[in-house]
Amino acid sequence: VQLQASGGGLVQSGGSLRLSCVASGTIFSIKLFSWYRQSPGKQREFVAEHHNSISIRYAPPVRGRFTISADYPKNTVYLQMNSLTPDDTAVYYCKTELYTGLGRGPYEFWSQGTQVTVSS
Repeated sequence: VQLQASGGGLVQSGGSLRLSCVASGTIFSIKLFSWYRQSPGKQREFVAEHHNSISIRYAPPVRGRFTISADYPKNTVYLQMNSLTPDDTAVYYCKTELYTGLGRGPYEFWSQGTQVTVSS
């Protein structure tokens, strides 16, 4: 299984970006998708989670500005980021927990990072 994240870039403060992440490979079903980010000198931190048909949750710093959505038939998750500030500058990673067969999993997979830079 591979995760491919995309959509990062450079944006001015107050702007928006939309990240995407697609899972491919032997996938039976996906339990959840989540997004994390890591700024220089800081630990990787949770951003948002979309738990298939169960719940959505956000980290307090992004609540009300970011929206996570998922298209499970397409094995894809999105992160719409609005009202961006320089504090949102980080490398963003998506993570999934999924099953590769009936009763096989869940297993955790991570994407490569995609850089988001917000200029002031």
